[in-house]
Amino acid sequence: MATPDNYRMLAAYNRWMNDKLYACAAQLPDAVRKRDMGAFFKSIHGSLNHILVGDMLWMGRFENLPFNWQGHTQELFADFAGLTEARSAMDQRITAFAERLTPAWIAAPFEYRKLAGTPVHVAGFAALTHFFNHQTHHRGQVTTLLMQCGVDPGDTDIVAMPGIEHIS
Repeated sequence: MATPDNYRMLAAYNRWMNDKLYACAAQLPDAVRKRDMGAFFKSIHGSLNHILVGDMLWMGRFENLPFNWQGHTQELFADFAGLTEARSAMDQRITAFAERLTPAWIAAPFEYRKLAGTPVHVAGFAALTHFFNHQTHHRGQVTTLLMQCGVDPGDTDIVAMPGIEHIS
């Protein structure tokens, strides 16, 4: 069964990986970060932006603070500095939310509406697991794009995260 510690670990991993990927992306000129490379969201910038959009949508659902969704390709920040700052703030928000999780919240039914308005009813752990899986999925795409630009993000395995041996 999923526990609050599981999601605290995933929040720590999320932050670690975002810090790594943003540091890697910062090595590239803006034009390269925004170049259409044929990915789902075209570019490194577009992919990082999409991850943030998804996080804002899901955190809005989790905290009952609706996010003004304008589509999968909604650009929150055209400039990398703004995107980086917003990413950092979101990672702090995710970490704080994970710290507040309880076994009861994780096990309880979670209700939200799909973007088309259809209601969805799942367990809290299913929604949380999807949230963290979505990030990982798209960060995997970003690592590929970075490698294609000659920037190696290094080991991305959760077991390589510094401090993992101290997480219970």
